[in-house]
Amino acid sequence: MYSKISSANVIGVDGFLVDVEVDLSNGLPSVILVGLAETSVKESRERVISAIKNSGFTLPSKKIRINLAPADMRKEGSLFDLPIAIGILSALSYMDYSEFYKKYIIIGELSLDGKLRKVRGALPICLMAKELGFEGVILPYDNRYEGSIVDGLKIYPFDNLLDVVKFLRSELIVEPFDEKKENFIQYYDLDISDIKGQWAVKRAIEIAVAGGHNLLMLGPPGSGKTMFAKRIPTLLPPLTKEEALETTKIYSIAGILKGGVINQRPFRSPHHSISDVGLIGGGTHFQPGEVSLAHNGVLFLDELPEFSRKTLEVLRQPLEDGYVVISRANYKVKIPSRFMLVCAMNPCPCGYFGYGNCKCTVNQIKQYQNKISGPLLDRIDIHIEVPNVPYEELRYKDGGDSSAIIRERVLKVREIQEKRFKNLNIKTNGQMSEKEIVKFCKLDLKAEEFLLSVSKKFNFSARAIHKIIKVSRTIADISFSNEIKIEHIAEAVSYRVLDKLNNGLIERHYL
Repeated sequence: MYSKISSANVIGVDGFLVDVEVDLSNGLPSVILVGLAETSVKESRERVISAIKNSGFTLPSKKIRINLAPADMRKEGSLFDLPIAIGILSALSYMDYSEFYKKYIIIGELSLDGKLRKVRGALPICLMAKELGFEGVILPYDNRYEGSIVDGLKIYPFDNLLDVVKFLRSELIVEPFDEKKENFIQYYDLDISDIKGQWAVKRAIEIAVAGGHNLLMLGPPGSGKTMFAKRIPTLLPPLTKEEALETTKIYSIAGILKGGVINQRPFRSPHHSISDVGLIGGGTHFQPGEVSLAHNGVLFLDELPEFSRKTLEVLRQPLEDGYVVISRANYKVKIPSRFMLVCAMNPCPCGYFGYGNCKCTVNQIKQYQNKISGPLLDRIDIHIEVPNVPYEELRYKDGGDSSAIIRERVLKVREIQEKRFKNLNIKTNGQMSEKEIVKFCKLDLKAEEFLLSVSKKFNFSARAIHKIIKVSRTIADISFSNEIKIEHIAEAVSYRVLDKLNNGLIERHYL
């Protein structure tokens, strides 16, 4: 007695097809599971047998062999419970598997009483099912919104094993679930106008958002760095459908997706005690890290020097490439991680160097700031000081333009970049490589001479110079200027605060 069921698993951010083969034969009653299955899959034997019995079905004393094909690909997770149960019942002639083997992908975790539980990775599996031409996917009821995101695919959500069997036997008529949760209008409780004063900081943030540049804020405690960071998503353009689908896939794999498609740009703010694996992703059983969960959104690292240096150094690849490649003994995955990095830090251990009664020595300040390596600092386009707000501004002045007004300006600048990079695989000035910088960033003679002068004075690295040019390109776009002028370069150079501090200004400022 034999049956074959179509199921699937996930590797990285993509689903792959898995055939669940079941064979029943005479022999000592046992369940043998093969096909490079991880522990969580092997444990399904106990769940499946109990679920079948508690759903009212009778299991004869047979030897049950289960094969998960292809056998050379590692399988993990609890989503094979339902297809294994259906395979066993099909082999016992409760239904004819040939009627639905090439028609439906079946996934789901079973409770001991036969109820279905939510599984991870339903969205990439549904996308794969559509690509392979399957008619629909049978999945747990709690995954219904996730599956319904995929157009042109029938989603059949169920609460329990018995209903699935009745459906496959045509004893229960179930209409495909088509209620979508797709609302790409962004709603925020926060607004940048909540922050009084700080006009220079708001200008720098607008430039960073408009050009997709990474940002570092330096200032004393209580100056508003975290408030600014939390309001940056309110300035970003709305997610496109493609971006929303990419981000939702990652959240689906991580098992933290609530409801349907994600309609707001992610904002991730991990604690400084996070490990490098927690930040970049990985683990024995692959789990997306914070850099991937922030894909198409903002990754905020507060108290930057408090993160371990080893943890911060893993940011280099995603900041440069927009994706992470994780290689382990059991797997190798490539997962997108294009985000806007926003960092905040105090200027010294006590937090008041340059802003009040600082009790730190020059060496303590240097050691504190040197916790951030030069290569990482080079990858952050804009460094801006966030001073304390004067009492008069805090109490009596308004907050200036709202997030909605600034976002409209940002959208106009993004439109300029969209036309500029129309046939390229980049979207913003911050993503330009050296080749695009040469092509799209033309400096006039005065701007070129000024950049040469300041690069020698502050000993800027080649990467820092490229960052300055990219930021000046965005400033020129905001001014609707095709050519980069000296005032654009001068403003971009002013956003390299830490480069200046690391080139001798600490001692002069301290003394």
